[in-house]
Amino acid sequence: MGQSLPTFSKKRLAGLIAILSFGLSSLFAVLGLGTIVSITFILGFFILIPLIGLLGEDFPLIEAGDVESSVNETTDDEDPLTTLRQRYANGKIDEAEFERRLELMLETEDVQESTTTSNSDDVSDQLREIKRELE
Repeated sequence: MGQSLPTFSKKRLAGLIAILSFGLSSLFAVLGLGTIVSITFILGFFILIPLIGLLGEDFPLIEAGDVESSVNETTDDEDPLTTLRQRYANGKIDEAEFERRLELMLETEDVQESTTTSNSDDVSDQLREIKRELE
């Protein structure tokens, strides 16, 4: 008896409503139910989707604390070297791909060093050290 409604992220719920509204409107149009086609289309696209955008987490089916935005923030803050190491350690890329991308990072670091002088010397030194360890 104490079952609660499922919750979705904001983007997922808006997409679900858009697909359902379009699908049901198309089905009703094929069946020749003219008035219901208009009602379904207007309810989905002009009422529910804008309400999701306006109310956000206050909309009943939206989960609190959008998980997708927090995931994107953490991945944007990481440096490419750490990401590359993690992908290699997790087995997502092999050693040859790791070395190729590491070499590419070294080349771009060299280009950046020639245009600006900043703290990139430390990163470049770290990349060279990792490359030496791999060889």
